[in-house]
Amino acid sequence: MRVKRIVRCLPRMACAAICSPIMADSLYLELVDFEHDIHTGIYSEETGRPQPLRFSVRVKLKEQQFYRPDTPLEQSKNYMDLKFACSEGLGDAHYKLIEAVADHVCETLFLQDARVEEVQVKIVKLALSEANEQIGITLTRERR
Repeated sequence: MRVKRIVRCLPRMACAAICSPIMADSLYLELVDFEHDIHTGIYSEETGRPQPLRFSVRVKLKEQQFYRPDTPLEQSKNYMDLKFACSEGLGDAHYKLIEAVADHVCETLFLQDARVEEVQVKIVKLALSEANEQIGITLTRERR
């Protein structure tokens, strides 16, 4: 005779109360491989016209203790804010360095939402690629 084993799960709130002193959660929102043309560069062949850049952005948010099926949207961040920071949020300015582009993306996301704890921006300069290599930078900034 086989004995069935019944496993009963604790409600999420009970589990959070039991586990929270032991576990640390992290919540990251991500935008990956978003391409947008930006005025950047210092050489004559780069200035005067926008260059295609590929953005990947990872934002660490202060997490909630738990998320229920009915958790309201306000408990997270709009993913489109990441896309905005890498496009319209940069405006029409000319950035000599892509480091300055990444810096502006970070600052935009920090200003938008006090829950943003850390931003990582990876930028690849697509115009420099000759054999599908990725040439660019990654900037990680924590809230100061």
